[in-house]
Amino acid sequence: MQKERLLKVLVIGDLGVGKTSIIKRYVHQIFSQHYRATIGVDFALKVLNWDHQTVVRLQLWDIAGQERYGNMTRVYYREAVGALVVFDMTRASTFQAVLKWKGDLDSKVALGDGKPVPAVLLANKCDQRRHGLCSKLPKLETFSRDHGFIGWYETSAKDNTNIDAAIMCLVEHILAGDADRTPMNSDPSLLILPAFDYNLQERSSPICSSCTRLNPYHRDSRE
Repeated sequence: MQKERLLKVLVIGDLGVGKTSIIKRYVHQIFSQHYRATIGVDFALKVLNWDHQTVVRLQLWDIAGQERYGNMTRVYYREAVGALVVFDMTRASTFQAVLKWKGDLDSKVALGDGKPVPAVLLANKCDQRRHGLCSKLPKLETFSRDHGFIGWYETSAKDNTNIDAAIMCLVEHILAGDADRTPMNSDPSLLILPAFDYNLQERSSPICSSCTRLNPYHRDSRE
């Protein structure tokens, strides 16, 4: 008999870094050039046939970029078991905000064993690298390791670059952890979700073997 796992994963970062586009590309395989800022929070569901014994229902929570300055993130973060922290490779200010988002996350939610929720750093819009900050960025492998990220990827929602790999890597890390993944200070009464009827395409992509595995763009970032 298959067992089901419901995993709440946050997608956080400054306004306009591409969080919504990443989610839409991953869940619905679509990309739009039209930008509309997320207000508050939104979420989508992706069903993964992880293996013969496990079905993963992955909730991706799209947190508005300005929410870090409000008080609602504590409610939004509650019961999360993982996070994607996103910045825009073409805007230095969004990279400078990465540690503020990571600090906000770590201060408001933790796993049942008290450890921080695993987080992957996404350097988004790598399709615009010619206009970006590649030469000015620190070595992201060292940066991510020093600041508690389990890994990092350069991504593009437009070109569908590394999004599947990054999310699968995060999910693999979550599932490989301790069986008790119930976050501390959780209150189920705060997370009564509406009964949406999702009819989403299932994943067939291979699993990322390790979050520290370099993607094809890592070498370019270090040169």
